[in-house]
Formats: sequence, structure tokens, C-alpha cells
Amino acid sequence: MDLVWPATAWALWAATLVAAFKVSSRDDSVEAVEAPAPVVEHLRGLRAQDVFHTALFELGAHEWVRIEGDRVTPAPPQPDPLLPYERWVLERVTARIADASSAPMIALMPDGADLEREFVPLVRECAIDLGLARRRWPTMIVPVLLACALVVPWYITVSWAGVSWPGMIATMVSFVAGVGLLMGGRGFLLTSAGREVAAPGIAPANPQQEWIFTGSGWQGVEVEPAGSSAEGPSRWEVAGHVVKRWVEAESDSCHYYIALHDGSSEKATAFVVDQDLYEDVLPGDSVRLLVRPRSGTVVRLLAHDRHW
Repeated sequence: MDLVWPATAWALWAATLVAAFKVSSRDDSVEAVEAPAPVVEHLRGLRAQDVFHTALFELGAHEWVRIEGDRVTPAPPQPDPLLPYERWVLERVTARIADASSAPMIALMPDGADLEREFVPLVRECAIDLGLARRRWPTMIVPVLLACALVVPWYITVSWAGVSWPGMIATMVSFVAGVGLLMGGRGFLLTSAGREVAAPGIAPANPQQEWIFTGSGWQGVEVEPAGSSAEGPSRWEVAGHVVKRWVEAESDSCHYYIALHDGSSEKATAFVVDQDLYEDVLPGDSVRLLVRPRSGTVVRLLAHDRHW
């Protein structure tokens, strides 16, 4: 069999895939709506733990729970209806507190796998209901058909090449592409309104909604800046637990900070970080940083041990 047949089969499958994705990417204009903070954070790509934390504070704002410092206390049921993801958070928090009067917030965070498997889909469904996102495929028929269609170019290639490197490459490509299409499910795309809501920008931090970590021994009170005017090395390494994060927003920019605690001092130390590092670490994570001691600016993340 001539090489032209396998090449033609793969080209036709690729063209079909591109056409399907192009058609599915068409977006109907929808006016932006006011979305709950957890939905906005998810659309902006923040980690599931961040979104859960925000949802928990939203429950606190509506008096479904009481939050004082880093402790959460159950509250009597309220008449206001809950969104599905809010109900999920409340049920998990209530179950973990059980018969105790209160519990530290770090003890209430579900496992990452549970958040991704159960909580995040509920947040996405809320985004879809608000018109901020949509499914790429109305049903699973299209991705299943695209995956099944891979059999044609794979069979033609293997029949031509046999057990050789072109046949092995065709097998690997078919397997990876097929699994990718099926694992991607119906897809999740932002609408024009969703992209508007998810545009970069963070509101000034609410001091009543700060996520703090006291597992390192820090009492959750004092934080001192890291900058120093003393002579010394231009860079040095620091290590500790991230116990707090916050953002200071100005008219045209945002400044991102994290506070580290070494496990023994009374005070935590604040460092200036970039947005990527701010979004990557969470309170409770153990990190080792390369910093500029004069300005307290983090130059590089050297090690990162995730708590969550």
C-alpha cells in the first residue's frame, strides 16, 4: 500500500477534528451578569482549594456558619436558598465539625481529589446556568465518534507499515488522542460574558475573609515586613510555612504578599511575590524561597511542599 493512503486518512481525520472544534467554538453573545465570588475565582483559574475557601466565607457572610479567626462554628439554618456547590460545602463542613463546637479551617478542607471530582463540577454548572460558560459538545456523541474514527487511519497505517516505527507511532497517537477526547467529556468553554467576568483583576482583600494557617505555631496576629536596611548578602534563602496571603490593590496595579512562619517565632514575615507564585501557594504549604533581603521581594521559588 502506498504511503499516500495513510497520509490521506490522517489528514481527513485531522480536518474533521479541526472542523468539529471550530464549529463548537462559536459563541452566542450573552450579557455579563454578577457572579458569585467562587464562580469568578474558578473562571480565573484559581485552585479548587481557593474556590472552596471563598465559598466557605460566602456561607459565613450569609450566616450559615460563623467564622472567627481560623475557626468555624456551625450556625442555625437560614431561610435563604443555597446554590448546589454551597450546599455541598455546608454538608462537608457540618460533617467534619460533627459534635464539636467549632473546628479550625485547615481541618475542614476536603481532599483535592474530592474537590475536583465533586465540588468543581457543581461550580461549573453554576457558571453554565449563569451563561458564563457552556459545554463544547451538547452530548458525548461527537467526541465518541471522533475517537472511534481514529480506527480508520490507524488500521490503514498499520496495514501498510506493519510492526515498524510508523505503525507504533500511529498506535500511540490513536491511543493518546482517543483517550484525550473521551476524558475531556463534553468540554467546558467560557462564553464572551464569562471571559469578561474572568478578566484579570482582584478586588482589595477583605480582612474578614483572610485565609490563615496556624498549624506551624503562629498565633494568627503579628506579621512584620521582610525588608531590611542592614548590610548583608544581596540574596538569601528563607524557609517556612505559608501562613497568610493577601493582595493590596491600587488604581492601576495589585501587589501580592505571602507571610512565612519559621515554626518558632512569635511573628510571621511578609514577602512580596509575583501573581503566579501567589496563586500557586496556599496557606499551609511549606516553601523555600530565594529573596532580596533589602526589599523583601521573592526572586525564585526553590522548593514547594504542598499541604493540600
